[in-house]
Amino acid sequence: MSDLKKIAYFDNAATTYPKPESVYDFTDRFYRECGVNVGRGQHKLASKASALVQETRELILELFHCPAKKVVFTHTATEAINFVLRGLPVNNKYTVYISPFEHNAVTRVLYHLQSMYDIQVETLCFDKATMTYNFPRIRNQFAEKKPNWMVVSHASNVCGVVSPIKELCHLSKEFGAINLIDMCQTAGLVDADLSVEDIDFAVFAGHKTLYSPLGIAGVVSSFAIKPQPLLFGGTGVDSANQALPESVPERYEVASPDIAAIAGLNASLKWIKKTGIQNIYEKEQENFKRLVELLSRYKNIKIIDTIDVESIGVVSCLFEGYSSDSIGQILSEQNVAVRTGLHCAPTAHKFIGTFPAGTVRFSVSYFNSDEDFDVLEAALDYIELNS
Repeated sequence: MSDLKKIAYFDNAATTYPKPESVYDFTDRFYRECGVNVGRGQHKLASKASALVQETRELILELFHCPAKKVVFTHTATEAINFVLRGLPVNNKYTVYISPFEHNAVTRVLYHLQSMYDIQVETLCFDKATMTYNFPRIRNQFAEKKPNWMVVSHASNVCGVVSPIKELCHLSKEFGAINLIDMCQTAGLVDADLSVEDIDFAVFAGHKTLYSPLGIAGVVSSFAIKPQPLLFGGTGVDSANQALPESVPERYEVASPDIAAIAGLNASLKWIKKTGIQNIYEKEQENFKRLVELLSRYKNIKIIDTIDVESIGVVSCLFEGYSSDSIGQILSEQNVAVRTGLHCAPTAHKFIGTFPAGTVRFSVSYFNSDEDFDVLEAALDYIELNS
């Protein structure tokens, strides 16, 4: 563990590291003191675990300003996306609109559905020159081909561009679309109001900008539209009935939840509330600007520019004379952690022109330190010197 602490970690888009100290402390303490199954007993420990899960749901809804909606927990965001997209009805010909930046967690599900149903996948009009959505052209797209679904990543995991989800969902809803927002890169970082009815489903991943452990994710929705369950099994309630219960979230949360991961999410949500989501965002933006300024000093590095648009702390780069994978290996040897390649988002790389080789992705968090930047600068100096 002592060696890991010396690594300058710039791979936060994959998972944030480190987490707040309170997350480590509370997760360990709660799991030691109350690591029991939820909803499977009447004893005090089970009740305490159930109360923690319920409080965590309420904290999620408070974070997203939507107390009237509901939370269904899943183990991963990919599971949550599968639950929504594979659970919604498909009748006759369907058109699904996506952003140019979707992750394989979305596109592979749609590819699978296309093998069974008559589904057309269309890309929302986006101006590469300004890195913004072209709303007049999108309206024309919707008029020509009515959207049944729209799936949009709130922020790209490749270049960090933030999508105007409120405006996009309002426009698509005029044409009757069901809207799903992937908030894996923004939940807990970019303040978003999910109380609006135009956003039907929003997916979050605990281990990214929510600063919780791996193993907990979920869907926020009013569930006015009810997807079919993805999994079937025990729920701890109405056990005599072989059909799943109709109530939400019980209908969708089968099997035993990861109480340790939920405890971690509970602690991280309290840390976000105490620290302030705007303060977290501003600190990450400071680290983002510092990262861009540092990378910009090197003539052998080409930054995939996002112009002057809202962006989270993600920067994709190309290194002159090197493949992205070879740079990743060199940086690792210099104790710098980054992500290289296609980042599970080949459509984004095709759009920005870096397919199939991909890029070197640097991504910051609230916790990047002066020491991290010093280690990175030394590594970049080493690469430049040996180019």
